[in-house]
Amino acid sequence: MAAPGENLRINSDRLWDSIMEMAKIGPGIAGGNNRQTLTDADGEGRQLFKRWCEAAGLEMGLDEMGTMFARREGIEPDLPPVYVGSHLDTQPTGGKYDGVLGVLGGLEIVRSLNELGIKTKHPIVVTNWTNEEGARFAPAMMASGVFAGVLDQADVYEHVDKDGKKFGEELERIGWKGSEKVGERKIHAFFELHIEQGPILEDEGIDIGVVTHGQGLKWLQVTLTGREAHTGSTPMPKRRNAGLGMARVIELVHEIAMDYQPDAVGAVGHMEVYPNSRNIIAGRTMFTIDIRSPEKEVLDAMDGRIREGIDTICEALDIQYQIEQVGHFDPVTFDPGCVKAVRDAAERLGYTHRNIVSGAGHDACWINRVAPTAMVMCPCVDGLSHNEAEEITKEWAAAGADVLFHAVVETAEIVG
Repeated sequence: MAAPGENLRINSDRLWDSIMEMAKIGPGIAGGNNRQTLTDADGEGRQLFKRWCEAAGLEMGLDEMGTMFARREGIEPDLPPVYVGSHLDTQPTGGKYDGVLGVLGGLEIVRSLNELGIKTKHPIVVTNWTNEEGARFAPAMMASGVFAGVLDQADVYEHVDKDGKKFGEELERIGWKGSEKVGERKIHAFFELHIEQGPILEDEGIDIGVVTHGQGLKWLQVTLTGREAHTGSTPMPKRRNAGLGMARVIELVHEIAMDYQPDAVGAVGHMEVYPNSRNIIAGRTMFTIDIRSPEKEVLDAMDGRIREGIDTICEALDIQYQIEQVGHFDPVTFDPGCVKAVRDAAERLGYTHRNIVSGAGHDACWINRVAPTAMVMCPCVDGLSHNEAEEITKEWAAAGADVLFHAVVETAEIVG
């Protein structure tokens, strides 16, 4: 297939303006965004994206998980489309670029093709996957997981947020539950542009990360149950302190992750303490352990050691425990052909690039199971993400979108 000419570029001003316009919806309290999945703000962001897609002449599809599919027709409509996209939902204290760059970068490809009068053999579909973040409803990458057949749709409809609201009911409430069956679409290839969410590209002064692999992940939700008691009058040897147990598990997770350097990571993020009173020893704690590695054997070994360590800690403190795995995917190897298209695009456009392993989970990780898939990454300032201070430059966004543009259009095959 013919490669696009090196002068083929997206409109970087329009892309940046679109990102800034989307950021006005669901503003955070410190310059970022709080546009959690299936909230009113999520619905408003979807409406804006839909209006932009319709203005670009795209036909919008919507499946039963609320995933949006905006199609630009190809010369041969029966051919499977090339999909491109990411997600519009954010963390409670999220940035303006995580996910959004990938969705609006995909839209910018279509806008640029329209302006240039370029047609492709395969259709191109710009996608907004529902609930990639997993912040409000666990697990992460929920809609793409159902699409790929690794999560059960009926089950995820029943998942609840911290207020007891069900995913399925909230999807209907905001008006974004479609009628299309999930997973029936044929995909020629899928490309996802994303900020790195780590410091490597910026530290090394590299324009583009060519993502070859994705780390595997496990989320373990742990509940420790001790006994509530007065902090002043309960002797130290008599305490069954669930808070102390949690503290020791946090230290355990860190130590185990350090044993598998350089690529393994682990931490406790979400934490709840009951009754959370200043003069009551914690009778119960609930927290989530997040461990990741690009090697399945390492991920499994970390999991085993953590479970064994929790048993030892709880026995010593005379407290009970429960462990539930609430999220999991194995390490990912992205499609060599799609990875080559990304690498070739970076070289053609004159951008510096390097291979990189994604430390975060992305919708591409699930879609890779059912279609050839690859990812493009651009730097972010100080590697900071999942934080309202998350920042990228307009030039980084443009470089990533240019490479995405070339990889998608080459795969969709320019006509004429």
